[in-house]
Amino acid sequence: MSYWDEYKAKLTTAEEVAAKVQSGQTIKLGYFNGKPVTLIKALAERHAELRDVLLMCCVTVPPIPEVINYPESFLYQDWHWSAATRALRNYYDNITYAPMLYHTCVDCIQNGEVNQGRKVDWCWQQVGPMDENGFFNFGPNCSESLTSFLNTKYRCVEVNKNMPRCLGGSQEAIHISQIDFIVEAPEDQKLAVLPEVPPPTEVEKKMAENLVQYIHDGCCLQLGIGGLPNAIGKILKDAGVKDIGIHTEMFVDAFMDMIEAGVATGAKKKFDKFKAVYTFALGTQKLYDFMHENAALATYSVDYVNDPRTIAMHDNFISINQAVQVDLLTQVNAESSGFRQISGNGGMTDFVLGAQWSKGGKSFICLPSTYTDKDGNLVSRIVPAFEPGTSVTISRHMVDYIATEYGVKKMRAQNQWVRTENIIELAHPKFRDDLIKAA
Repeated sequence: MSYWDEYKAKLTTAEEVAAKVQSGQTIKLGYFNGKPVTLIKALAERHAELRDVLLMCCVTVPPIPEVINYPESFLYQDWHWSAATRALRNYYDNITYAPMLYHTCVDCIQNGEVNQGRKVDWCWQQVGPMDENGFFNFGPNCSESLTSFLNTKYRCVEVNKNMPRCLGGSQEAIHISQIDFIVEAPEDQKLAVLPEVPPPTEVEKKMAENLVQYIHDGCCLQLGIGGLPNAIGKILKDAGVKDIGIHTEMFVDAFMDMIEAGVATGAKKKFDKFKAVYTFALGTQKLYDFMHENAALATYSVDYVNDPRTIAMHDNFISINQAVQVDLLTQVNAESSGFRQISGNGGMTDFVLGAQWSKGGKSFICLPSTYTDKDGNLVSRIVPAFEPGTSVTISRHMVDYIATEYGVKKMRAQNQWVRTENIIELAHPKFRDDLIKAA
């Protein structure tokens, strides 16, 4: 049987697949843009017949999964909350968060540790069209996708012709022989895109200027999302820095700009030379178009990309992550507001550790010193102590450098008195006296 004959034999509809789901079963969904759309919609239509169906996802992107509307039937678990997840949690109580170090999720799935060992019955993921060799590419959603498919009973792909083909790396695709059902998405089903990154604010520009002095020719870089990475990329382009390497969990528009400008070549990397390595991507449509069949990029499973031991093998590794708050003990909160979940740990701990284990490497936790609340009041992000319920994402023992628009301070190996003085010096001047009194 040819691959295309096998394709036709396994081709079915979302409604037929959803009809096979039974109460009490667990469905693993693809992460990010790997979350299926037509399959979830068909499943939601069966809400009156089903109870206690658990769906597991990560970083929920539009469209909103219709199953959320039926808490009596479906529980929705998101491993790392997005803006959409936060908004939905204001209205629905069937959403839960699961703490996880991102690089360990492959082992946890393989060992059957997830959800107290509750068996995963289904894996559903949105993929690209099958190639001539029978493979469906995961697009910019590699993560732990293949592991999830291979550790579940029933496997279904939702084929989206608009998914870019992202080259590996490793484990970037699944073969038709490894799946049970194929569903085709509508022709007009697009990926969720982020808006164009706005120009960096003055605070972001200043933070970027403070950080760029630590980045030199040949450094290997990890960045997150938002205005700060965009500002760093722009300054690096203009600073004459050469041969930057990229090894990052999330591939963002700033990296695309750095590659196109010739700043990021990967020529000095000790391994994966000339390749920008990542495990997932979220960004603009321009970014997805850039990634399609681009041999300068390589996507790998997250247990490779995010393993601190892999990260540490790169010399001069620079990790830049953003936080929500820091307290006077220099504990870092990057995921909650009191008991309210905002995002998650994701790979932050992975890269904080890996960068510090790297020869010449450095880890930076960055945050604007203030924000403006809904009533127009200026509020300090550097606080005497976290309010009850706040998660400590990075303990003070793991912090290397902290940066705001007021500078960069080394915390690693410093006594508590010095650390507290350092963090107060990074606060907005308006709040420093109060912080000194609190200290």
